[in-house]
Amino acid sequence: MAAANFGKIQIGIYVEIKRSDGRIHQAMVTSLNEDNESVTVEWIENGDTKGKEIDLESIFSLNPDLGPDEDIEPSPETLPPPASSAKVNKIVKSRRTVLPSKNDPPARDNRVVGSARARPTQLPEQSSSSQQNARRKSNCVKEVEKLQEKREKRRLQQQELREKRAQDVDATNPNYEIMCMIRDFRGSLDYRPLTTADPIDEHRICVCVRKRPLNKKETLMKDLDVITIPSKDVVMVHEPKQKVDLTRYLENQTFRFDYAFDDTAPNEMVYRFTARPLVETIFERGMATCFAYGQTGSGKTHTMGGDFSGKNQDCSKGIYALAARDVFLMLKKPNYKKLELQVYATFFEIYSGKVFDLLNRKTKLRVLEDGKQQVQVVGLQEREVKCVEDVLKLIEVGNSCRTSGQTSANAHSSRSHAVFQIILRRKGKLHGKFSLIDLAGNERGADTSSADRQTRLEGAEINKSLLALKECIRALGRNKPHTPFRASKLTQVLRDSFIGENSRTCMIATISPGMASCENTLNTLRYANRVKEFGISPSDIPFSQGSGSRSDLSPSYEYDDFSPSNTRVKELTVDPTAAGDIRSIIHHTSNQMDDLETQWGVGSSPQRDDLKLLCEQNEEEVSPQLFSFHEAVSQMVEMEEQVVEDHRTVFQESIRWLEVEKLLLEMTEEVDYDVDSYATQLEAILEQKIDILTELRDKVKSFRAALQEEEQASKQINPKRPRAL
Repeated sequence: MAAANFGKIQIGIYVEIKRSDGRIHQAMVTSLNEDNESVTVEWIENGDTKGKEIDLESIFSLNPDLGPDEDIEPSPETLPPPASSAKVNKIVKSRRTVLPSKNDPPARDNRVVGSARARPTQLPEQSSSSQQNARRKSNCVKEVEKLQEKREKRRLQQQELREKRAQDVDATNPNYEIMCMIRDFRGSLDYRPLTTADPIDEHRICVCVRKRPLNKKETLMKDLDVITIPSKDVVMVHEPKQKVDLTRYLENQTFRFDYAFDDTAPNEMVYRFTARPLVETIFERGMATCFAYGQTGSGKTHTMGGDFSGKNQDCSKGIYALAARDVFLMLKKPNYKKLELQVYATFFEIYSGKVFDLLNRKTKLRVLEDGKQQVQVVGLQEREVKCVEDVLKLIEVGNSCRTSGQTSANAHSSRSHAVFQIILRRKGKLHGKFSLIDLAGNERGADTSSADRQTRLEGAEINKSLLALKECIRALGRNKPHTPFRASKLTQVLRDSFIGENSRTCMIATISPGMASCENTLNTLRYANRVKEFGISPSDIPFSQGSGSRSDLSPSYEYDDFSPSNTRVKELTVDPTAAGDIRSIIHHTSNQMDDLETQWGVGSSPQRDDLKLLCEQNEEEVSPQLFSFHEAVSQMVEMEEQVVEDHRTVFQESIRWLEVEKLLLEMTEEVDYDVDSYATQLEAILEQKIDILTELRDKVKSFRAALQEEEQASKQINPKRPRAL
């Protein structure tokens, strides 16, 4: 009886259902509920499985062909009278089995279990209808089986995908959603990384990028890797963003360079494509320079100096040692062996605009220009080296006394520019020079509004030296007539590397992969991009053939439009309360400098002219307030040097005064000494003392005023804060 109530409805078939909003669509029957005469159906909507219970009347009204047999109009031969029909309906609704009465023979049809005598009269009709139902059901069953098979396949695929995702992705990560977006985007790329089989191109200026792997600290913090290097010259940054409605999305920014090294590339491979082609330059009477640039903790010192094990460094695997190895190998070649070249090495650091010799107990050095406008580092020691082992010993000595400090990014962070030079001399004269520079962390360049003056000076010098370095390299590439090398100590010391047709430069920009370092990473890439100004187009991104273009990807992503604005960088922003043009600031500061020109002699200097030129060339990055701050710092540094020099002179003069005064006092012990001579000499000494000390006191007062001016200028600069996700 229950089977008759459900008619032709079976588990697994699809039926039409009506939703509460009036929509009608198909759903699959998953269970038959006899207790409340309903069925449970399920359907897939927007990727989710949904279901509900529907009573039989609603199902039969939308699917009349699935109704029970009594809904099919019977033949006239078996047409029951109205009374008996009502009785049968009552029986069906009450769901009780009642034997028919003797007065109702026509009611003995297939709905009620009757006697055997009633069956032969309905046999022909039942057999014909059952054959039709069998034919009808056979087609329906086939369709149902096909649908069930497809559904099972889909379920298995979804289950496998969920299991794979669960293995690859940590669902407990707070940035799980961003992680899935990055993983799905990477799945659409066709990876073609740099290999040792790729050709090495000749570049006068080579700019490349190296990505390091996530370190232990980042892994423990569950930081995400937001850097993708899909090909040998493309770097992509997946910057997480958040809309006004708190929807998170990715802004994928793309950069192109000469070479891009992923986190699996060893130092030897980086050296092969960057510094190794420059070694031959110094044997051809040229100047070569290799820089490592990037955020603190991004791998600069690891790249240049070698692998770290705690605080101990294996110097044999750094670019310093690899370059020295190739220098000694080339010395043995016949065409260079006959030149009888000698190899020397120097190692010094530049910290807060001052130069210190790392091979001579950090002796402070002076940087001067001689009559031929050649920059000389006075007192810098050159050590002759005979083999790679000698070079490694010098590197170890220098690294042990290099200025470093603890930061949030690195427990052993470099705070200075370290310059290691391999010098070739022939009969005492300079033949070639290879300068390898491990720059200070670029994020310190923005730290110019710190409450601590030493930190401010560090940041100001780093900021200024990196801007000057960029402009000097660009001037080298464009053969500009003037290079603003005097704007910083770093570029002043390396002046000979930026002039001449036989000068070549390589910059290795090291980047951290973590999402927490995303802003500093973008600043590094934009800086490196502006050094050589590469172009980028959508065709440079190696999408796989099956994934289509970027527009075919999931709509949950938002991608940038490769606009030129991506190549701009502003590490510092202008205080909105302060307005004005940079030229008015320059004019204002020039009036202040004129007042000091007579006393200090620092009014119009090549350093100040180059700094002014540097700031004008970088108006987008240097606000008027930042230029004013750099002017104040430069003025303060020059005044500091003069005060210290004058103080040293006064000290030495005081020693001479003491000797003269001692002789005068000895003269007074004589019985008949010349009182007039004593008084005259003592007065002369005192006047000389007063003049010199008064002059020194006035300079110290001006120096203190310059310190206050620097402090006030630093308060006008607001460092750009990282955008919150």
